[in-house]
Amino acid sequence: MRGFVPPDPETSVSGTHYAVIQAPNRNRRRFPAGIVRIVEDSDTAVRQAKAEADCHAAQVLGPSKSSEGQYLYYLIEWLDSNG
Repeated sequence: MRGFVPPDPETSVSGTHYAVIQAPNRNRRRFPAGIVRIVEDSDTAVRQAKAEADCHAAQVLGPSKSSEGQYLYYLIEWLDSNG
């Protein structure tokens, strides 16, 4: 995947997760940790995304620390039908 900081292979800090991302648009490929809520599974993400304004179900990779010191999640795919 181009444009992301790869996870450290020696630790389990970063990984693939299901999440609800609170963002007004879906044009970005990376999101600050403050707007990403990790959930248990894809069904939970889709269900919670429908119940909240500007919240979208996704599969993400992270967290990863950016060069600016922020923790980021990288979009793998949108899970709801609006993507």
